[in-house]
Amino acid sequence: MAYLEAAVSPVPTAHKQRYIEESSKAAEVFRKHGALAVTENWADDVPEGKQTDFHRAVARKADETVVVSTILWPSKQVRDAAWPKVMEDEAMKGHEGLFDMSRMIFGGFERIVDA
Repeated sequence: MAYLEAAVSPVPTAHKQRYIEESSKAAEVFRKHGALAVTENWADDVPEGKQTDFHRAVARKADETVVVSTILWPSKQVRDAAWPKVMEDEAMKGHEGLFDMSRMIFGGFERIVDA
């Protein structure tokens, strides 16, 4: 069963082009190690909520934009086996300072409906 990994990150708005370039390289690495699809999604219509929202979830600052990233894997087992290889891949070096990873939220999700 397919497995979805998702992350929400605050990215400096001024780094948009660099983010696109770096995440495109990373997507190639994920695909090389078994990912079926990788998406990077720049906030366009993300309202502020009354109790919680994407902005507060990552403590977004005024000069940042929320990005939602997804990786679709064939299974959790493929994802678990791929991550150590992804982290060792030379193409994954150089992302330091692109955004504050301590404010990223992420997780893996079991698909329960596929319509």
